[in-house]
Amino acid sequence: MADIFANFPVGVQLWPQAKRRSQQLQEGYSFSLLENSSDTYHFSILARPEKVQAAFKDFAYSIPDEAFFILEFYTTEPNANDQDSPAPTIHYSPYMPVNEIITAIAPYWDRLMHDGFVGFGLANNRSSQEMFFSEEKILTFFSDNHLKLTHLLSKAGINHRPDLLLHTELGHDHLSLLCLERENLPLCLRDYSDRDLDYAYFCQELVDELGMYPVEESLSFFFSRNEQKLIDEILSLHPGYDEIAGDDFGSLLLDWNDFVQECCSGFEGDLWEYRMGLQLRDVLHQVTSSCEDPLKGRITDVLKEPDEKFRQLLIDQRKRLDSPCKTSAEEHFWYNGVIGNAGYELRRDLIRHGWYKP
Repeated sequence: MADIFANFPVGVQLWPQAKRRSQQLQEGYSFSLLENSSDTYHFSILARPEKVQAAFKDFAYSIPDEAFFILEFYTTEPNANDQDSPAPTIHYSPYMPVNEIITAIAPYWDRLMHDGFVGFGLANNRSSQEMFFSEEKILTFFSDNHLKLTHLLSKAGINHRPDLLLHTELGHDHLSLLCLERENLPLCLRDYSDRDLDYAYFCQELVDELGMYPVEESLSFFFSRNEQKLIDEILSLHPGYDEIAGDDFGSLLLDWNDFVQECCSGFEGDLWEYRMGLQLRDVLHQVTSSCEDPLKGRITDVLKEPDEKFRQLLIDQRKRLDSPCKTSAEEHFWYNGVIGNAGYELRRDLIRHGWYKP
């Protein structure tokens, strides 16, 4: 019989009443097709910290060229008056060489591994590879090459268990390192100061060092290589979009969201820059209007929130800024009117183009 798994990072602790079922916990992994996908697999892994580290590094170095680092931690303190628990904030780094990321996180590895208020990972959208070690201390992978990944996990000494039970299905707490007594910390962490053990400080250090930026949870997505290829084909057939084909489509989605956020805060660019933002949405529309479900539905779901925010900003919608040919007003709603909180330069250019009188 396989050994019972009990080697959790210290940031995860089972409830006393859950320990009876904990005898069913065994190290291993399970995998299945990702929802609404025919070629991408979701892996869940329960393993001791040293095996998680081995799998993490092997996977990282299998990513071609560059990747971006993912860091998730709480940026707000719980409030007893809040009905909903605070949610962690997700941060992405820019794309950078994998070895630079591994070198940067090396001094933080043990704290990232054991703190129950921190999750971290690595991804490359173009190669359709992503891994994430959550605050619940479950290692997950997304990949369209499941055979390669099963070989990698076998190399790390992690076996396949189709009926894998995770501790997330049992009663448990996940705790920050500062919630624990010194004698309960791993030896590698006992000499750290309280400040260095505080996830709010060491995560912010990583954010600053890697130039990371916050990303809304609704903008988390994954596209397989076949889906990326289809998107490239759609864009390459459209005059003017062929130069975009081959770019990371996920970055285009994030760019649209960034543009909408900038408009919400008060757009400081001129009319040319504003039109460039609208043309970005044209590109996304070209893809969604040319593909079918389930890919179309997944892209539409990502666009739903920023699109709704942009709709709320538009005023004077009886006029169109740059009405596209042969399309309905609703189909290209982003051209209906103009944002109400235009900055000086945009307002100046709109006056010059006769949009409204000063």
